[in-house]
Amino acid sequence: MADFPSHDLETAPNGSKPLLEKSQAAFGRLPGLHKVMSESPQHLEGYQVLHHLFLQTDFDNDEKTVVWQTINVENECHYCVPAHTGIAKMMKVSDDITNALRDETPLPTAKLNALRTFTLQVMNQRGNVTDAELQAFFEAGYSHRAVLDVILGLAQKTMSNYANHMAQTPVDEVMRGFLWERKVSEPA
Repeated sequence: MADFPSHDLETAPNGSKPLLEKSQAAFGRLPGLHKVMSESPQHLEGYQVLHHLFLQTDFDNDEKTVVWQTINVENECHYCVPAHTGIAKMMKVSDDITNALRDETPLPTAKLNALRTFTLQVMNQRGNVTDAELQAFFEAGYSHRAVLDVILGLAQKTMSNYANHMAQTPVDEVMRGFLWERKVSEPA
């Protein structure tokens, strides 16, 4: 795999330096993902903007976590699953939700299960969901706005998951306690 640069405040391209300073201020450290993304100031800025916008959606913290982790797990992102496990803890999301997402087991409520199902449908069908799938999402209590916000979350996570795959971004020290590998089902 190509040896991707991982920048700090001194080595980053000039356009990325203020973005990394923003990351440093927000997290008290430079996340490895941001160090890798900083090779392209536009990529890092796009990611930060999408993250900020997704945080402003009507989804509560449990729902945001469901969208993010559903995508991370489906894409098997070695970096983002542990990172969002830590983020979920900071957001006071229950371990029951986090573990169900990581283990791909049922979530504690029908509404959260519907959100995970719909997120996977949007992702795996490249947005070509059926009328029946949309209707099931609406019947679970979600709106047209939520449909668009799932797409927003997917755009954000696509940027990070794909960058992490290509750069093989090492998991940050503070997130290593949350390392993850997809469970493989044993044949019956």
